[in-house]
Amino acid sequence: MVRGIGLGEACKIAIVGSGPGGLSAASHAAKMGVEHVLLERTDHLSDTIYKYQRGKYVMATPDILPLRSDVSFTAGKREAILDKWDQQCRDLNLNVKFKADVKSIKKDNGTFSIALTSGQTFHAENVVLAIGLQGNLNKLACPGADHPTVQYQLDDPDLYEGETIVVIGAGDAAIENAVALAKQNTVIIVNRRDEFARAKQGNLALILNAIEKGDVQCYYNSSPARIEDGALALDTAEGEAIIQCHRIIARLGASAPRKFVESCGISFPNNDPSALPEVSSTYESNVPGLYVIGALGGYPLIKQAMNQGYEVVEYIMGNRIAPADQPLLQRKFQGLGNADVDAVIAEVRRIIPVFAGLNPLQLRETLLDSDVHVLAPGETVFNRNDYTNTFFTILRGEVGIQLNPNDSSIMVKLPPGAFFGEMGLISGRRRTATVVATKDCVLLETPRRTMLKLIQSVDSVRRTLDQTAIGRQVQTHLAPGVPLEALKDLVENAEIVRFKPGETIFRQGDQGDDMHLIRSGSCTVSMRVAGRDIVMSYVPSGNYIGEMALLSDAPRSATVKAAHATETIRIKGDTFKELLDNQPKLKASVEAKFRERIMQNEQMQRRPEAGNIIQFLIDQGVGEGTDVLLIDESLCVHCDNCEKACAETHGGISRLNREAGPTFATIHVPTSCRHCEHPHCMADCPPNAIHRAQDGEVYIDDSCIGCGNCERNCPYGVIQLAAAPDVKFNLFNWLLFGTGPGPGEEMKYAKAHHDGQTPSDKQKRAVKCDMCKDISGGASCVRACPTGAAIRVSPEEFMSVALLSK
Repeated sequence: MVRGIGLGEACKIAIVGSGPGGLSAASHAAKMGVEHVLLERTDHLSDTIYKYQRGKYVMATPDILPLRSDVSFTAGKREAILDKWDQQCRDLNLNVKFKADVKSIKKDNGTFSIALTSGQTFHAENVVLAIGLQGNLNKLACPGADHPTVQYQLDDPDLYEGETIVVIGAGDAAIENAVALAKQNTVIIVNRRDEFARAKQGNLALILNAIEKGDVQCYYNSSPARIEDGALALDTAEGEAIIQCHRIIARLGASAPRKFVESCGISFPNNDPSALPEVSSTYESNVPGLYVIGALGGYPLIKQAMNQGYEVVEYIMGNRIAPADQPLLQRKFQGLGNADVDAVIAEVRRIIPVFAGLNPLQLRETLLDSDVHVLAPGETVFNRNDYTNTFFTILRGEVGIQLNPNDSSIMVKLPPGAFFGEMGLISGRRRTATVVATKDCVLLETPRRTMLKLIQSVDSVRRTLDQTAIGRQVQTHLAPGVPLEALKDLVENAEIVRFKPGETIFRQGDQGDDMHLIRSGSCTVSMRVAGRDIVMSYVPSGNYIGEMALLSDAPRSATVKAAHATETIRIKGDTFKELLDNQPKLKASVEAKFRERIMQNEQMQRRPEAGNIIQFLIDQGVGEGTDVLLIDESLCVHCDNCEKACAETHGGISRLNREAGPTFATIHVPTSCRHCEHPHCMADCPPNAIHRAQDGEVYIDDSCIGCGNCERNCPYGVIQLAAAPDVKFNLFNWLLFGTGPGPGEEMKYAKAHHDGQTPSDKQKRAVKCDMCKDISGGASCVRACPTGAAIRVSPEEFMSVALLSK
């Protein structure tokens, strides 16, 4: 039994906060017989989980990480977990002091003095800060943030009934609150982005299902503008929306209690509001003997915090045990020889600037998600026009980016520390160049979802990525062949701007003092002709707009709007003109483009109906796709050969519906997959069964479990859940080839040839167009069309389609 520590006595370890990390640390200290005290400011253990909504199902992610603790933890209901922890802490005889609110922590002569607001003081040789972040909740930044109808926590959703409630946020807490409240209330959830990127997979499926069923209404790409009596004003993609409501629950996460932490002597790496304390691999801060674990150290997940609680006690006692994730990282790094895990992590932090802002614990998590590639000179990383979207960093060696597809010897070489692949990550379009190893090299390949999470949550990652990406995108799409050094002034004065769908970038008649390079999304260009707006062209990512006013020194000749969510690089006009003066070849190229656009505009003015077709295609969301099936109704004879060929190619199930879908003039958009830049169907696939092939085809593999998430997530209704069709009797095949069932033997044949399943009990799985990716000759629907009415086009080809239509 551990002896209790009284006031004035110094114990070996004082633990501040009894959340999962603090609880695990105190439990391990008790198990080891180490003198300790656990200081908790409330009258119960684990206040953060205690404040979870009643009945909340607590997840035990990440699944691959083993638990290392003297208290148990498995996924389950909040109440059961808390009851189990209370009992185990009593069994271990933890030395807990409740209602012990810590005011300050000071170190003097090697001993820490921990002062409470009650006036009491405890002393310890070592202190573990496990206070989490939930005591410092983020609040709304709009007018009315402190209105009586606004709350930032939800304990019991069953207390509310018959109300209209707005939940603001896109994380796990917001999702769980919204779904629980929807049982007996009208619930609206507000997400400032277009997906729930930060949510756990289980919660992602939960909210998407609730939205699909109509239990919860969602405002995407929206943010609070102001709060008034009984109403919330939202800034949405379509303009301002006013929501009448009884209550607003804002679940916006939390920030480190920086003022208190810094008063303890702990330093932060920078002034970013999202910054966390810098700690060592043993969780020790810059103050010797003062340790930081859990959410305050960048690890908010329960299992991670519990592992750290166990490990920090071992470290304090002088035992250098490996972290729980050490074996996982060891296997990941095995291709590097006998490399030590800690040495590799230190090397990554030292060599790769984009990850330099992550503390060692955040970096470990990123590396767990990444793949390590060891390549020899000449090996290809990816090819030009590949449709992959992962992010690469160079740990060792060198790679070459082949700038000229016709001459592989022309390349830019990237050294250790550089990154590449960010343009596929940002735009969702094909790779713009082939990348090969030019020396023996080690690359880290990080998944898109992991990088997006870092970009959203770590400012230093976003800034580093943007600074380099601007230069590369300008060089690739605007000034090929111009050295980066010559672009320095232009890049330093450029900025990234974001536009909502339909938002105007500039208007016809405005004075032009800048231009834009489209880094993601797409735009429409329209002119006022004979009293009405005519769409002149469609401009996808990788192209520039606005240069005509700069070259002619005349007002804007057209209005440009974002076709859907779009990011551009805004370039100042004076720096662009200066660049052209210094780069004659570039100037000639831009002026040629200028003349080409003038001719195109004149052509479109003579054919205003073509602009209507482009606008129609944009309105159908076709601009979001990369390969779209269109049918020319003036040529179509309604033979349905396209559907029949699709069904025959895919085991009897057609992936397109020719008749369904809208028509304008002679252009028909049937129900068939558009193979989007950023596929909505990939947002939540539990078995990761949806992939993008090298040539851009979005397809579903055999690991599909039939959950229906992709069908719900697709805004265009092109995915269906279907079982394999029944095997039918075919006299010709049966008599001549002996294949298939005999007369009346369909059921018997199905049981023998389909894993014992009868037609009635076969599982449904998701099916969609895969562009016949494994079949030579291309899409069967197009090949089977006898009149050439069926065509597949990319958004870049909209202009030619519009001009050829009648």
